[in-house]
Amino acid sequence: MPHLENTVLCRESQVSTLRSLFGERHHFSFPSIFIYGHTASGKTYVTQTLLKTLELPHVFVNCVECFTLRLLLEQILNKLNHLSSSEDECSTQITCETFNDFVRLFKQITKAESLKDQTVYIVLDKAEYLRDMEANLLPGFLRLQELTDRNVTVLLLSEIVWEKFRPNTGCFEPFVLYFPDYSIGNLQKILSHDYPPEYSADFYAAYINILLGVFYTVCRDLKELRHLAVLNFPKYCEPVVKGEASERDTRKLWRNIEPHLKKAMQTVYLREVSSSQWEKLQKGDTDSEQLKGLSAYTHVELPYYSKFILIAAYLASYNPARTDKRFFLKHHGKIKKTNFQKKHEKTSNHLLGPKPFPLDRLLAILYSIVDSRVAPTANIFSQITSLVTLQLLTLVGHDDQLDGPKYKCTVSLDFIRAIARDRPLLSVIMRTEEKTIGGKKGR
Repeated sequence: MPHLENTVLCRESQVSTLRSLFGERHHFSFPSIFIYGHTASGKTYVTQTLLKTLELPHVFVNCVECFTLRLLLEQILNKLNHLSSSEDECSTQITCETFNDFVRLFKQITKAESLKDQTVYIVLDKAEYLRDMEANLLPGFLRLQELTDRNVTVLLLSEIVWEKFRPNTGCFEPFVLYFPDYSIGNLQKILSHDYPPEYSADFYAAYINILLGVFYTVCRDLKELRHLAVLNFPKYCEPVVKGEASERDTRKLWRNIEPHLKKAMQTVYLREVSSSQWEKLQKGDTDSEQLKGLSAYTHVELPYYSKFILIAAYLASYNPARTDKRFFLKHHGKIKKTNFQKKHEKTSNHLLGPKPFPLDRLLAILYSIVDSRVAPTANIFSQITSLVTLQLLTLVGHDDQLDGPKYKCTVSLDFIRAIARDRPLLSVIMRTEEKTIGGKKGR
């Protein structure tokens, strides 16, 4: 279908698989389909678009909104009743207490002529929340076609793997479909598709290429990247609007947008300022100092050693590994400065983004900056895990199974300054860090 191919980009394989599983309207489809992948990988969008385009009878329910068994079952039944009846007939709300009642009421509703000879699809988004409900709920949905003797397919959408779902008592195994992360080429194609009509597609594609060159190393979330693209595009095309540059003058456009992308690097994932506040900041109507206290992350009170761990992670993310000996050893010998400054390294490391580092390097820097001797106990490792949970650190996957886990620091320099302000040793380290990250004055 040409319309579907233009609407759903870079997911041809998944769309083809789902269409083959759905088959014809009157065919019995697979009883249950489990779709998983990271956030913003297109699971919900592809599923909803495919069902709407093919005009298949379906019910979409978000399990975050329906946080109890009764809410979930009643939501499904009422939406299904709305599909099979007119507005006058479905004015009364259906009540359902147990899964046995749900099976009985589901069989009654699907007797309607409009649903009789075609597959009914029940889509459960954020399906991982089903694990916190009654033990019979997930096995019941997986066997709903068998229990009701109706042509029904249940689609479970989740961000975690099926092995985390499988009940201990055993259940019907669903068809598992994986949605991989978008590659940088996929993101380029999807984001470039959103170009404003007043500008050419090539001009907007060049802007997206610059944006991904800056943010792709620290952010793969399509929603966040799309938000950043919309937020910073007016500043990118400002020289074109003023007549100071043409659409092909990429060098001048890059020099204009570079300092603003540097500011935006501090708000990736955290969303420290709203879109309207960001626009005021770009126009100069608002002082940046007034926006520092808006983020909830600036008010987080971390445990004692977590502060040191986060500072060590920041140093490891933005400093090359070869500088560790120079900064953290008392007797490192004579080292020439030219070994650490290459002529072509003129771009600030903040624009390049944080680099991944191994756990042993993090611990080595931690032991060198902490005041007292720290043993590598379970308490230290649990605090590292807590920082990952708070999204102050990001756990990065690796291909080499012999290599340990790698991390990235996601906080800004202002955040590090705030937690290091009351410690003289850390303040000295941060001054050293600023020289390394910022480079020479005037770069």
